[in-house]
Amino acid sequence: MRTTVTLDPDVERLIKDAMRERAISFKEALNQAARSGLCGKESKRPKFVQKTFRMGEGKEIRWDKALAAADAIEDEELSRKLALRK
Repeated sequence: MRTTVTLDPDVERLIKDAMRERAISFKEALNQAARSGLCGKESKRPKFVQKTFRMGEGKEIRWDKALAAADAIEDEELSRKLALRK
């Protein structure tokens, strides 16, 4: 397949270096770079793991009433906005 590709200057330099070092064509260097980038070289960076912390029992907050409280706050804000439009 024939495709036009616009490379950033640093990528072009990397491709040309690979061509020179491996004595391969532009097409081969670009295909190898795309394959290695898309097909699974494992990242050397450690896998991201989100740290979590226990927040306690939450006896001071009634979590079962949290949605009702949020609805009430939202209703008040909507009423305030409608009052300002009039």
